[in-house]
Amino acid sequence: MNEQSRRWAGLAACVLLTLLIWFMPTPMGLETQAWRILGVFAGVIAALILRPFPMGAAVVFGLAALMTTQTVDKKEALAGYGDSVVWLVAAAFLFANAVVTSGLGKRIALTLVDKWGGSMIGLGYAVCGAELILGPAIPSNTARGGGVLSPIVRSLAEALDSHPDKNSERAGQYLIQLGAHANLIAAAMFLTGMAANPLVQDAAKDVLNVEFTWATWAWGALMPGLFGLGILPWFIRWLTKPTVEDTRPAQKAARLQLEEMGPWSRREIGIGVIFAGMIFLWATHKYLHGLGSTEVAWLGVAALLLTGFEDWSAVIKNSSAWDAVVWLGGLLSMATLLREKGVASWFGDQVGGWASGFGATAAIVVLAVVYFYSMYGFSMLTGHIMALAGVFLSAAAGAGAPAMASVALIAYFSNLCGCLTNYSTGPFVIYFSFRYVPAPRWFKTGFAVSLMHMAVWLGVGGLWWKLIGWW
Repeated sequence: MNEQSRRWAGLAACVLLTLLIWFMPTPMGLETQAWRILGVFAGVIAALILRPFPMGAAVVFGLAALMTTQTVDKKEALAGYGDSVVWLVAAAFLFANAVVTSGLGKRIALTLVDKWGGSMIGLGYAVCGAELILGPAIPSNTARGGGVLSPIVRSLAEALDSHPDKNSERAGQYLIQLGAHANLIAAAMFLTGMAANPLVQDAAKDVLNVEFTWATWAWGALMPGLFGLGILPWFIRWLTKPTVEDTRPAQKAARLQLEEMGPWSRREIGIGVIFAGMIFLWATHKYLHGLGSTEVAWLGVAALLLTGFEDWSAVIKNSSAWDAVVWLGGLLSMATLLREKGVASWFGDQVGGWASGFGATAAIVVLAVVYFYSMYGFSMLTGHIMALAGVFLSAAAGAGAPAMASVALIAYFSNLCGCLTNYSTGPFVIYFSFRYVPAPRWFKTGFAVSLMHMAVWLGVGGLWWKLIGWW
């Protein structure tokens, strides 16, 4: 079957799923309108998994279906585009473009390799450190991991004479897997670490009335995130031990690339200063000024334009930002409709009734673990979040689980669960495509890392959240 045939077959499957739900008898407890919205939503989620069309196009098809069948009016269908979450993500993408095109992101990564890359573990910490620093600034984990860091990680492996078809075990298998898994921890640590994270923030507000702000998200992730990044280089080394320890050739290669870049440019310095200011404002909004995450992000974009560190033509040409506006706004519209029409709470009651038998605290742990491993059934993190995050938060509420701990586990696990497969998120697809790691090893490592995440985020995270009063 050629690409065109696969596309239409995939679309047909999505339409068929929508029609099956549409014409099924409406379950007790739901209205027909709500059930039909669920049918369209299920078709869109199926399209995100099968990918017959780009994500933005699939969302547009769903919105068009809802409006043209008069299931909802245009005001309801387009309401998501007025959500501040959509514009936070757009602003973050616009700022990230400046970080990448200026060379600032690459310089940070290479500098860390130059300073810490004297050993294989040191190289591992350099990659983790780069993800940690760039995590708040580049909201697309694909742009950060796939666009900025994966070429650097691959060049480090090649500098150590490790190639996909020759000496892959020498260094490449270790570095490739480390880079991929470090990306997800950084994505989990910040609201702006992954483009779909604000979807969880929005669900937390709507379902549990919890304001999970940028600072709150980072504060909750601080200890388990740092602990996870701290042990990851050693854990991956235990799983996939490299056969070379002298990494000075890679360190030298990074130093040469830095020399080729020359001294820090005025643009890099300026963008770095603006970024530091944004971090400060995000972290102090409750104590100094009251500005929300979206306002601060757009203040940063305005500063870039005002200082000339980014020009307007780059803003309007940033397809990633405007693509995110289309798909995120549409998904938020549908998610809001599902909550307002009672579908999310209906599903939550079904799941929550089952989980309530474990007790309130145990219930959220059980729900979080089920939520984590359900990622095996999805091909991308965004689809997983949209389909299940609100449902599992509703289930946690129904089981009487602590609200803040419930939001924390669903928020952080929404990213970390991507470790399970080689197709869960853009960076994993890119790292895997370098052909250093066979698929069976990738899945085996991914499952082992998932157990590490369980120990760290339920253990260290649970103690940290107890200390800060989240449960």
